[in-house]
Amino acid sequence: MVEKLQLGEQWYILATSSPADERKRVLKHNDMFVLFDRFGDIQPIGLGEEGLYAGDTRFLSQLELHLEGKRPMYLNSTVKDDNGLLTVELMNPDLNPGTDQAIASGVLHIFRGKILHDACYEDLRITNYGTTPVEATLTMEFDADYHDIFEVRGFKRSHRGTRLPPQITRDELSLGYRGLDSVVRHTRIAFDPPPDKLTSSRAEFRIRLAPKSDTHIFTTISCEKEGTPLPLISDYQSAFKRINEMVTSSLQNRCKVSSSDAHFNNWLDRSAADLVMLTTNLQHGPYPYAGLPWYSTTFGRDGIITAFQYLWIDPGLARGVLAHLAATQANVFDPARDAEPGKILHEARQGEVAALDEIPFRCYYGTIDATPLFVALAGAYYDRTGDLSFIRGIWPNIRRALTWINEYGDRDGDGFIEYARYSDTGLMQQGWKDSYDSIFHSDGKLADAPIALCEVQGYVYQARLQAARLATLLDEHALAIELHNAARRIKHLFNERFWCETLGTYAIALDGDKRQCAVASSNAGHALWTGIASNERAARVVAQLVSDDFFCGWGIRTIPPSEIRYNPMAYHNGSVWPHDNAIIAAGMAHYGYTAEAMKIFNGLNEASLYMDQRRLPELFCGFSKRPDEGPTLYPVACAPQAWAAGSVFYLLQACLGLSFDPVKPEIRFRHPRLPAFLDKLEIRDLAIGGAVVDLLIQRYPNNVGINLVRKEGKAEVVTIA
Repeated sequence: MVEKLQLGEQWYILATSSPADERKRVLKHNDMFVLFDRFGDIQPIGLGEEGLYAGDTRFLSQLELHLEGKRPMYLNSTVKDDNGLLTVELMNPDLNPGTDQAIASGVLHIFRGKILHDACYEDLRITNYGTTPVEATLTMEFDADYHDIFEVRGFKRSHRGTRLPPQITRDELSLGYRGLDSVVRHTRIAFDPPPDKLTSSRAEFRIRLAPKSDTHIFTTISCEKEGTPLPLISDYQSAFKRINEMVTSSLQNRCKVSSSDAHFNNWLDRSAADLVMLTTNLQHGPYPYAGLPWYSTTFGRDGIITAFQYLWIDPGLARGVLAHLAATQANVFDPARDAEPGKILHEARQGEVAALDEIPFRCYYGTIDATPLFVALAGAYYDRTGDLSFIRGIWPNIRRALTWINEYGDRDGDGFIEYARYSDTGLMQQGWKDSYDSIFHSDGKLADAPIALCEVQGYVYQARLQAARLATLLDEHALAIELHNAARRIKHLFNERFWCETLGTYAIALDGDKRQCAVASSNAGHALWTGIASNERAARVVAQLVSDDFFCGWGIRTIPPSEIRYNPMAYHNGSVWPHDNAIIAAGMAHYGYTAEAMKIFNGLNEASLYMDQRRLPELFCGFSKRPDEGPTLYPVACAPQAWAAGSVFYLLQACLGLSFDPVKPEIRFRHPRLPAFLDKLEIRDLAIGGAVVDLLIQRYPNNVGINLVRKEGKAEVVTIA
């Protein structure tokens, strides 16, 4: 069970029980996703998050399969590598022992094939491997609670809408709900062949099978919302063909990476497939939803960082992110939503609870970092593509974002960017570590707002430099000079005010009184990523982050055990986040510390070996690595999660020192290295400036060799020593 926990007037998730099954099976397509247990069922137990969701609403909260009233025995289940198909294999237990209807265990094989496209489709096949005919009753039990995703997370509502009377025909069941938002939602469950008996909660089939024969039952579950076009429902085989074509096309029409290490390839392939699955085609282009099950929607910060990580593989994702965030940029001051003109979106929700403003997240802007990161991503996108036409199209949005940084971001005119929520319902902490207790002083006392975060000053520095270069390209030379000067000023101020000599690193934040929050944290590693750290201090930050205090063996903890609020099981105060580590590794490589970046790479690679389906979760616990044991999982972490999936690609880019000049065009490798677990790396269909190349990269004892295997078009591959 998950309950709402309100601490410091904020929303958090309190897990009061462990997941019923750690090996969840997830499928997603656009705004729909479904979370099954490994049996292929949906059960209201454990954390209670299983279900079929669309638009932040759970349209199916129960789906349980039984034979003669018994749950089948588990054999195997897996999601295909491309995330297009879930297969489940079961067998019957001993049924009706001591009667003339007895069926010995293992006589019946049950195969469940599940896909998600415009609806949720299932092909249920039962095969009799016995030597005599078999007759048994198979049942499916259904329910739909129409809970908003925030209710599933634990939000308690004083009133809910009305369940509608079920509609039952020979082969179809329709459940319905009229919300307090006056929207009618229906769950339609269709069967082929029709059940022998169908009620509002149960479909019953009488199975008769000769020896070595089989039968199929097809089920289609659609989610229908009043006022939106009905989904184009088709049959299982047609949907299977379409989803395969779509996934294959998405994975093939981009750069592809493989290596000499089979385990690493599994991590790569799962990560690429997860990003395809999490990406939703919105009006302005593709956008990676943040993670399942809790964050299946647009998040500004998450989308931007994922796009950064995947930029060298597929710059089209960054273009989609930039276009959507430009279109949703705040235009007015709205304190209830923490919105200010020019600010970039934090989170958007579609469900009933958001529509009624019972939560502030319908279109919410309570993030301090998405706006400078938006500007920085625009510059990085140009660096990768040379697409000045697109940059020109969003230039007014970039200008408004820069104005927001100066006029709203810097609340007191001290040169730093800080945050404080406007209402008690907004997020208390508005950086990526948004737990209520993540920003504190060395004695454990929480910092008072407005708070200036360490990493955010770096994001602003990076944004101003990128915007200055873009301004030059767009012939706004006075603005370019102004931005360069502002970048120099914040770098000087940052190194003067944030450096904490007693810690040997940058303080995590300045509080509302401009006092240092003298806490060592992984946030300082982001100062490496943005280049705001001085060279001498960068060396000390790197050394500290790879020390035993920070580095647990799997990765860098968010804070070390020496800090008073350290807890390896805390969300942000001692855990390990893959995306955080990838950003830090990129920063280390930027300053020339590639060996230290590879230490992070190696740790996360080893962690991936222990993860179900080789899928790195949103985070895991920060306990020190123990012999013959894997990382300790965090119970309510999202998996898949977009910026966790993108981490492997950013780690590769960091170690290879890979960058681009689309004008020349050139693909550049600066001091390239490969970690010890990789002997060879193959990069195919790497595109730049209309050219496409294939590369073979091989590790030698003292260096790395880069071989150009194929080149179509004009492009050069350059190695910088």
